[in-house]
Amino acid sequence: AGGAVMVSLAEYRAQALAEGYDDVLERSWPADATFDTHTHPFALKARVVQGEMWLSVGEQTQHLQAGDDFALEREVPHAERYGPAGATYWVARRN
Repeated sequence: AGGAVMVSLAEYRAQALAEGYDDVLERSWPADATFDTHTHPFALKARVVQGEMWLSVGEQTQHLQAGDDFALEREVPHAERYGPAGATYWVARRN
């Protein structure tokens, strides 16, 4: 884990908005969900708050668990895979 202190969604949202992000959502994915390579028209940063996931960008795959942060620039191709308990994360988007 990145050693990040767990904060509330409201605190995470306030911090992200102060950093120039447009909105913050909580997203939950079911057990073993997979998303093949795709892109988003926005940049994002996110914090996993429950469960685990694997995020693949090119040849690099990150295993992310509760408390871990990740970020993607807009239009970066990536794939996602979620663990046996699914995952929930907070995501801040910058359009």
